[in-house]
Amino acid sequence: MLEPLLKELRACKACEPKLPLGANPVIQASSSAKLLIIGQAPGTRVHETSIPWNDPSGNRLREWLALDKETFYDPNKIAIMPMGLCYPGKGKSGDLPPRKECAPLWHQRVLEQLPNIEMTLLIGQYAQNYYLSDKPKTLTETVQHWQRWAPNHLPLPHPSPRNTLWLKKNPWFEAEVVPFIRRYVHQQINL
Repeated sequence: MLEPLLKELRACKACEPKLPLGANPVIQASSSAKLLIIGQAPGTRVHETSIPWNDPSGNRLREWLALDKETFYDPNKIAIMPMGLCYPGKGKSGDLPPRKECAPLWHQRVLEQLPNIEMTLLIGQYAQNYYLSDKPKTLTETVQHWQRWAPNHLPLPHPSPRNTLWLKKNPWFEAEVVPFIRRYVHQQINL
Protein backbone atom coordinates (compact mmCIF):
# COMPACT_ATOMS: atom_id res chain seq x y z
CA MET A 1 0.00 0.00 0.00
CA LEU A 2 1.40 3.36 -1.05
CA GLU A 3 -0.04 5.64 1.66
CA PRO A 4 1.52 3.80 4.64
CA LEU A 5 4.82 3.66 2.72
CA LEU A 6 4.73 7.43 2.03
CA LYS A 7 4.00 8.07 5.71
CA GLU A 8 6.98 5.93 6.70
CA LEU A 9 9.20 7.59 4.10
CA ARG A 10 8.23 11.12 5.16
CA ALA A 11 9.17 10.22 8.75
CA CYS A 12 12.62 8.92 7.72
CA LYS A 13 15.51 10.25 9.79
CA ALA A 14 18.24 7.90 8.47
CA CYS A 15 20.55 10.74 7.37
CA GLU A 16 19.42 13.47 9.75
CA PRO A 17 22.74 13.82 11.62
CA LYS A 18 24.43 14.58 8.28
CA LEU A 19 21.82 17.07 7.01
CA PRO A 20 22.43 20.76 7.76
CA LEU A 21 18.70 21.62 7.82
CA GLY A 22 17.49 18.32 9.27
CA ALA A 23 15.39 15.66 7.61
CA ASN A 24 12.40 16.65 5.49
CA PRO A 25 11.87 13.97 2.81
CA VAL A 26 10.04 15.46 -0.18
CA ILE A 27 8.05 13.16 -2.48
CA GLN A 28 4.84 13.27 -4.49
CA ALA A 29 3.19 10.01 -5.55
CA SER A 30 -0.04 8.18 -6.24
CA SER A 31 -0.53 4.69 -7.60
CA SER A 32 -2.42 6.18 -10.56
CA ALA A 33 0.50 8.42 -11.70
CA LYS A 34 1.68 7.85 -15.27
CA LEU A 35 4.78 10.06 -15.26
CA LEU A 36 7.63 9.75 -12.77
CA ILE A 37 10.21 12.48 -12.35
CA ILE A 38 13.45 11.47 -10.65
CA GLY A 39 15.73 14.42 -9.99
CA GLN A 40 18.68 15.01 -7.68
CA ALA A 41 17.66 16.35 -4.26
CA PRO A 42 15.58 19.19 -2.89
CA GLY A 43 17.13 22.64 -2.67
CA THR A 44 16.58 24.98 0.26
CA ARG A 45 13.32 26.44 -1.09
CA VAL A 46 11.90 22.96 -1.64
CA HIS A 47 13.09 21.94 1.83
CA GLU A 48 11.33 24.94 3.38
CA THR A 49 8.03 24.44 1.51
CA SER A 50 8.00 20.63 1.06
CA ILE A 51 6.85 21.27 -2.53
CA PRO A 52 9.05 19.50 -5.12
CA TRP A 53 10.53 21.60 -7.93
CA ASN A 54 9.27 24.77 -6.23
CA ASP A 55 12.11 26.91 -7.57
CA PRO A 56 13.51 28.32 -10.84
CA SER A 57 14.57 24.81 -11.93
CA GLY A 58 10.97 23.68 -11.53
CA ASN A 59 9.77 26.62 -13.60
CA ARG A 60 12.01 25.54 -16.48
CA LEU A 61 11.02 21.89 -16.08
CA ARG A 62 7.31 22.78 -16.23
CA GLU A 63 8.08 24.90 -19.31
CA TRP A 64 9.82 21.94 -20.98
CA LEU A 65 6.77 19.78 -20.22
CA ALA A 66 4.28 22.55 -21.10
CA LEU A 67 2.44 21.85 -17.84
CA ASP A 68 0.79 24.29 -15.48
CA LYS A 69 1.38 24.00 -11.74
CA GLU A 70 -2.04 22.45 -11.11
CA THR A 71 -1.30 19.53 -13.44
CA PHE A 72 2.33 19.21 -12.40
CA TYR A 73 1.41 18.97 -8.72
CA ASP A 74 -1.40 16.47 -9.24
CA PRO A 75 0.01 13.26 -7.70
CA ASN A 76 -2.64 11.23 -9.52
CA LYS A 77 -0.89 12.19 -12.77
CA ILE A 78 2.73 12.86 -11.84
CA ALA A 79 4.95 11.21 -9.24
CA ILE A 80 8.11 13.03 -8.14
CA MET A 81 10.88 11.22 -6.26
CA PRO A 82 14.40 12.63 -6.05
CA MET A 83 17.52 10.49 -5.68
CA GLY A 84 18.08 12.13 -2.31
CA LEU A 85 14.82 12.93 -0.55
CA CYS A 86 16.22 15.64 1.73
CA TYR A 87 18.29 18.78 1.17
CA PRO A 88 21.93 17.56 1.33
CA GLY A 89 23.65 20.88 2.09
CA LYS A 90 25.76 23.39 0.23
CA GLY A 91 28.99 22.53 -1.59
CA LYS A 92 31.68 24.69 -3.21
CA SER A 93 29.78 25.17 -6.48
CA GLY A 94 26.16 24.51 -5.57
CA ASP A 95 24.30 21.96 -3.52
CA LEU A 96 26.02 18.76 -2.43
CA PRO A 97 25.20 15.50 -4.25
CA PRO A 98 22.13 13.59 -3.06
CA ARG A 99 22.68 11.38 -0.04
CA LYS A 100 23.56 7.86 -1.20
CA GLU A 101 21.36 6.17 1.40
CA CYS A 102 18.00 7.33 -0.01
CA ALA A 103 17.67 5.51 -3.32
CA PRO A 104 18.60 2.04 -1.98
CA LEU A 105 16.34 2.57 1.05
CA TRP A 106 13.25 3.85 -0.71
CA HIS A 107 13.19 3.81 -4.50
CA GLN A 108 12.37 0.16 -5.18
CA ARG A 109 9.71 0.11 -2.49
CA VAL A 110 8.03 3.20 -3.97
CA LEU A 111 8.37 1.98 -7.57
CA GLU A 112 6.57 -1.24 -6.65
CA GLN A 113 3.58 0.91 -5.68
CA LEU A 114 3.54 2.87 -8.98
CA PRO A 115 2.21 0.31 -11.49
CA ASN A 116 0.96 2.83 -14.08
CA ILE A 117 4.19 4.72 -14.82
CA GLU A 118 4.63 5.01 -18.58
CA MET A 119 7.66 7.32 -18.63
CA THR A 120 10.36 8.19 -16.11
CA LEU A 121 12.31 11.41 -16.57
CA LEU A 122 15.84 10.97 -15.23
CA ILE A 123 17.05 14.46 -14.50
CA GLY A 124 20.78 14.89 -14.05
CA GLN A 125 23.71 12.53 -13.77
CA TYR A 126 22.83 10.99 -10.39
CA ALA A 127 19.48 9.64 -11.59
CA GLN A 128 20.97 8.56 -14.91
CA ASN A 129 23.92 6.78 -13.31
CA TYR A 130 21.57 4.91 -10.96
CA TYR A 131 18.92 3.87 -13.49
CA LEU A 132 20.61 3.56 -16.88
CA SER A 133 22.95 0.70 -17.64
CA ASP A 134 25.41 0.81 -20.51
CA LYS A 135 25.22 4.58 -20.84
CA PRO A 136 27.86 6.90 -22.30
CA LYS A 137 30.31 8.57 -19.93
CA THR A 138 29.03 12.13 -20.12
CA LEU A 139 25.63 13.62 -19.44
CA THR A 140 25.64 15.28 -22.87
CA GLU A 141 26.27 11.97 -24.66
CA THR A 142 23.64 10.25 -22.53
CA VAL A 143 21.02 12.87 -23.35
CA GLN A 144 22.03 12.76 -27.04
CA HIS A 145 21.23 9.04 -27.06
CA TRP A 146 17.85 9.47 -25.38
CA GLN A 147 16.08 7.28 -27.98
CA ARG A 148 17.96 4.26 -26.62
CA TRP A 149 15.77 4.30 -23.49
CA ALA A 150 12.65 6.16 -24.66
CA PRO A 151 9.83 6.13 -23.92
CA ASN A 152 10.32 4.23 -20.63
CA HIS A 153 13.23 6.33 -19.40
CA LEU A 154 14.29 9.71 -20.68
CA PRO A 155 17.61 11.25 -19.58
CA LEU A 156 17.50 15.03 -19.24
CA PRO A 157 19.96 17.70 -18.18
CA HIS A 158 19.08 19.46 -14.96
CA PRO A 159 16.78 22.42 -15.70
CA SER A 160 18.75 24.65 -13.34
CA PRO A 161 19.49 28.22 -14.46
CA ARG A 162 23.14 27.17 -14.05
CA ASN A 163 22.67 25.00 -17.16
CA THR A 164 21.62 27.84 -19.46
CA LEU A 165 25.03 27.71 -21.18
CA TRP A 166 24.66 23.93 -21.73
CA LEU A 167 21.26 24.54 -23.35
CA LYS A 168 22.73 27.21 -25.63
CA LYS A 169 25.57 24.87 -26.66
CA ASN A 170 23.13 22.01 -27.27
CA PRO A 171 20.12 23.50 -29.10
CA TRP A 172 19.14 20.03 -30.35
CA PHE A 173 17.82 19.26 -26.86
CA GLU A 174 15.04 21.85 -26.94
CA ALA A 175 14.47 21.29 -30.68
CA GLU A 176 14.21 17.46 -30.60
CA VAL A 177 13.89 16.05 -27.09
CA VAL A 178 11.55 18.58 -25.48
CA PRO A 179 8.84 18.26 -28.18
CA PHE A 180 8.94 14.44 -27.88
CA ILE A 181 8.58 14.62 -24.09
CA ARG A 182 5.74 17.13 -24.31
CA ARG A 183 3.77 15.05 -26.79
CA TYR A 184 4.30 11.82 -24.89
CA VAL A 185 3.52 13.30 -21.47
CA HIS A 186 0.40 15.07 -22.72
CA GLN A 187 -0.85 11.85 -24.33
CA GLN A 188 -0.22 9.82 -21.18
CA ILE A 189 -1.88 12.24 -18.78
CA ASN A 190 -4.69 13.05 -21.21
CA LEU A 191 -4.16 16.75 -21.76
